[in-house]
Amino acid sequence: MASKHILVIDDEIGIRELLRDILQDEGYQVQLAENAATARAMRLHERPDVVLLDIWMPDCDGITLLKEWANGGLLTMPVVMMSGHGTIDTAVEATRIGAFDFLEKPIALQKLLKTVAIALKHSEQLPKSEMNLISLGKSPMVVALKERLDKIASSASLAPSPVLLIGPLGCGAELCARFLHDANTPWLELVEGGQLVTAPLDVLEAATDGVVYLPEIAEFNKTEQKGLLLLITKAEKYNVRVVCGTRYNLQKLQAEGLFDHNLLQMLSAVSLRVPGLDEHKEDIPDLVVTIANLQFEVANVPYREFDIAALNALRNAHWPGGIAQLDAVVRNLIQTSLGDKVTLDDVNRVIHQFDVDFPSEKKGDANQPLNGANVPLVIEANLDQPLREARDDFERLYFNHHIKSVAGNMNKLAEISGLERTHLYRKLKQLDVKIKG
Repeated sequence: MASKHILVIDDEIGIRELLRDILQDEGYQVQLAENAATARAMRLHERPDVVLLDIWMPDCDGITLLKEWANGGLLTMPVVMMSGHGTIDTAVEATRIGAFDFLEKPIALQKLLKTVAIALKHSEQLPKSEMNLISLGKSPMVVALKERLDKIASSASLAPSPVLLIGPLGCGAELCARFLHDANTPWLELVEGGQLVTAPLDVLEAATDGVVYLPEIAEFNKTEQKGLLLLITKAEKYNVRVVCGTRYNLQKLQAEGLFDHNLLQMLSAVSLRVPGLDEHKEDIPDLVVTIANLQFEVANVPYREFDIAALNALRNAHWPGGIAQLDAVVRNLIQTSLGDKVTLDDVNRVIHQFDVDFPSEKKGDANQPLNGANVPLVIEANLDQPLREARDDFERLYFNHHIKSVAGNMNKLAEISGLERTHLYRKLKQLDVKIKG
């Protein structure tokens, strides 16, 4: 079994080397950092099992570095703070941010070894990094969103109110919903509306004291909407918060008779607009770094640095697919770029790789599209049925046509339709459209 890796961060060389010698004698791998800048660089390229972090350093204090790691999704290992003249307030602050423990200097040998052993045991139980609300950005728009969500989440004296999150594709609505979810309580994501009709109370029973998240409620039919209304009215009894998402104009759907009036009124009591990625582009460089870090943390993909020109190009690009689209592009760049850094040329290569239409190899008319793509459809519509059913008929025709044109390639179908893969699969299942070439 590989020995555990411990990072020691302290500006005093004598203390660094003493801690290194003690821990190496116990069989641990030890790395040393004399300041926060060195520690930052080390953390980007590897994940230590435990960090010993001095609070008082000349370039950047340990509390500030701890906050940076917490805000950047990098606090995925136990951090033990060290100080020669620490105070109770400092220890409380460090613990609030996410520090695992606090050691006062001079550190007794047995106290050090016991604390490290307990921290290592805790490290094995920690989940790996994941995108969270903090990752969404620091722009004024996102900061205001976080403050409103925090206000909703901190209303502990009140029963958990249902929350409606409104935003475009890939805006990060699920990150907002998870912010309202307390750790170690149930999280239930409901993408199919059938249970709302047949067993809404079973849903609440399974999610007692937790959160039920419904990513897109505009796609539920009227019967499912009635079931959702019942679920919300009974949620308080089970101490369940219901969080609903939508990218549609529910007021317009309600005016067209496609969305339940009472359900809309109930959800409108606590609703928030979640901005799309194109509305806070200043956050994209930080998001890129976070995604690259996550690839290292979760998939063990070596960390790749993005140069300034590459980050600017990603910031200025159009992101109709939101965070999911940005995530796919960043992962592509990390996997396919050849240099030490991801460059502007790399970004242009990936962003524009779908711009080229390759000519057909078939003989005949050079303007004839492959697989019949873009061939006008003759649609026979039943105009006597309700609008929702007529729309479903059209969508079946639309998807069957494009599934044939792309030979069942779901990546291409998602690109053509402008839907995320998960949402696309749900849509096809709802319409009973078979995926085939």
